[in-house]
Amino acid sequence: MKKHVHGGNVYQHKNVTDFSANLNPLGMPESVRDAAIGGVCRSERYPDPDSLELREAIAAAAGTEASKVICGNGAAELIFLLAAAKKPKKALLPAPTFAEYETALSACGCECVFYRLKEETGFCLKEDFIEAITEGTELVYLCNPNNPTGVLTEKTTLLRILDRCRSVGALLVIDECFLELTGKKELYTMEDQLSGGSLFLLKAFTKTYAMAGLRLGYGLTEEQELLDQMNGLRQPWSVSLPAACAGLAALKETAYVKRSVDYISRERKWLSERLRSFPMKLYEGSANYLFFYCDRKGLWEALLSRGILIRDCSNYRGLSKGYYRIAVRTHEENEALIRVLKLCFS
Repeated sequence: MKKHVHGGNVYQHKNVTDFSANLNPLGMPESVRDAAIGGVCRSERYPDPDSLELREAIAAAAGTEASKVICGNGAAELIFLLAAAKKPKKALLPAPTFAEYETALSACGCECVFYRLKEETGFCLKEDFIEAITEGTELVYLCNPNNPTGVLTEKTTLLRILDRCRSVGALLVIDECFLELTGKKELYTMEDQLSGGSLFLLKAFTKTYAMAGLRLGYGLTEEQELLDQMNGLRQPWSVSLPAACAGLAALKETAYVKRSVDYISRERKWLSERLRSFPMKLYEGSANYLFFYCDRKGLWEALLSRGILIRDCSNYRGLSKGYYRIAVRTHEENEALIRVLKLCFS
């Protein structure tokens, strides 16, 4: 199986301003950084293999119980653990979406059925997605907002999808890793639907708190048997002590999250208005990144040669050459991007 290439590879492309990874432009909060350093200083001992204190803090924030929380080495670890534990024979996924869902499922021998998100409808999930959830579908994956498009699926639609999953005996997995930074979490999160079962929510500290290098994600579900199976398959101590300490500190940073949401909202608007002056099609979305199509050949290379790294989305299933994604960065970085784009199109 060919390895999928992700954004954020500043090790291969050095001395660039990175618009390819969708992280909080305000950076890691100081309290989180200090907590991670404190964890390093105490790393002569093993971390808690059960991440109990962290799970209790997450549960309190989410209004659930610690027994319903699983922590992992980023949400990516949980994606692979879930597939290995569930071992579904058939799964339904939209396309395009985050590639690791398909990678994890295929590695377990699962047949992946794809629902094509159409360009002419702005890559929005439509009602006929529900009809694609047929008898024999064991798992359904959604990303809200979707990656790379940034499109949010309405909660009323998600509720109907969940009802359909429950009626056919399928597990609905919703990736909410980018939801917090939209500023619309309370309107779109499915946390209030967990008690009914058949639902697994994926979350991560990575994007909201700019903690990509620390690797910390978590899942919420009422499916206790699934959690037991996932915990039975996982490597011991996969959540490091620095990551756990950082996560505990991050959960207290409510003011930082609000400040980040407000900042991203302003910068997203500023950046969107200026991108529309270029010969490209900018799609509507709500995430801390923007998705567009441009048929100018060599755009990615032209930007890279001028120190700007963006995400070429042509390796997403369902997308072709010419689709790109850019993160909303600081105002100074966003200004630099616009200046370089003007050079590329001059």
